[in-house]
Amino acid sequence: MLPPDEVRRELGDVVDELRRLPGADGMRWTGRPGWHFTLAFYGEVDEGLVPELSARLERAAHRTPAFPLAVRGGGQFGRGKALWAGAEGDLATLRLLAERAEAAARKAGVPMGEHRRYKAHLTVARRRESGDVRAYVQALDAFAGRTWTVDELALVRSNLPTSGVPGEQPRYEAVGRWPLGGAG
Repeated sequence: MLPPDEVRRELGDVVDELRRLPGADGMRWTGRPGWHFTLAFYGEVDEGLVPELSARLERAAHRTPAFPLAVRGGGQFGRGKALWAGAEGDLATLRLLAERAEAAARKAGVPMGEHRRYKAHLTVARRRESGDVRAYVQALDAFAGRTWTVDELALVRSNLPTSGVPGEQPRYEAVGRWPLGGAG
């Protein structure tokens, strides 16, 4: 799920402040163009499964109504290895869409591994080692972005860096987009 440009700009202002905190140079900050809420992580998907997956995601989108969402607050995973911004709004519908996205993949034959309860998050930074990120989480906790209407589901492919250049970011591209609730 891709937040609109103005939402990414608002969050970007906060992330710019975080990057000035002590120790920020030890974090790998994610690029703004790639900021998204992952509903289900598919890993490596066989190209032959993409048409069936796409058809199932289209049906899942059609069955799910548009809903309000905002980027709000933040937290960390893995004892400070991942720093993320959270969400507020119609989280029940967001979770339902995440469950449908996971089910679509399973039914299309995508190996999904173990099911985990969905936690809405947008990753803003990672680090190799565990560390104290309380100052970052505090700053994100104070953030409340504007509300927008989530009205589409996107299938996003991540193209991992191949140049070997330190700090190079993955590139994300939407390979499919479907309106929610049959709108559009």
